[in-house]
Amino acid sequence: MRARLLQTLPVLLLASVALLQPNPILAEPVPVRYLEGLTRGFLILQTLDGNTIADGDLIQTLRGDRVTDHMIFHFKDGSLYDETFVFTQRGVFRLLTESLVEKGPAFKHPMETSLNALTDEVKVRYTDDDGKEKLINQQLKLPPDLTAGGMLSILLKNLPPNAPQTTVSLLAATPKPRLVKLAITSAGEDPFSAGGSSRKATRYTVKVEIGGAAGLIAPLVGQQPPDTNMWILHGEAPSFLKSEGPLYPGGPIWRIQLVSPAWPQSLPQH
Repeated sequence: MRARLLQTLPVLLLASVALLQPNPILAEPVPVRYLEGLTRGFLILQTLDGNTIADGDLIQTLRGDRVTDHMIFHFKDGSLYDETFVFTQRGVFRLLTESLVEKGPAFKHPMETSLNALTDEVKVRYTDDDGKEKLINQQLKLPPDLTAGGMLSILLKNLPPNAPQTTVSLLAATPKPRLVKLAITSAGEDPFSAGGSSRKATRYTVKVEIGGAAGLIAPLVGQQPPDTNMWILHGEAPSFLKSEGPLYPGGPIWRIQLVSPAWPQSLPQH
């Protein structure tokens, strides 16, 4: 009994200190340097060894002052990842709504998540380990710097390559919704080639800062989420190139990349 108490005491002390201290991580919306508009892109989702597990589409539309992004992945095993988010870009980027569907064998818990930053309403519908469907409906004070997962590439395009650390908020459903901070730092440049010419992309590291008692305990119990790396080509028209990180909390590290259309070797004659 005494040995167990001595093993538990350090964790209890860390938790007590965290509860007494305010969260030192400050975040604010990212300023708009490049306006978003009409976009259509093709994506692939791969393991780090290059095995393609899903094909995807990225569709962006603009109506008035609101931008809608739809990113969808169709997995080879029949799973589906479908994210839609709406934001404004008046001076700074502000997320308005987000809906996310994760279902199929690629995901431990089939889940549907929706949030409305205008009403601070968050809904999570998921299937637990016993196969029972559960619904969480909460009112959370959503911060103005809130971002969607798919929105990260847009924010990074608007950061200068040598910008200091930038911190934004993200709603993570585990399945209980909780707000976490994402600390974004530039990690230097990596070379790549396009059409035979050599170029360089800025690599950003995105670290999840859980905060509070849970943030201190997470590394001790192996629950600290892995970092995500994202590559942006800066210049006159910044562009997202690829990312490597988990697609959902607790998920494996996968790679997302843009791909070009592949044409048949011989086209029909008209």
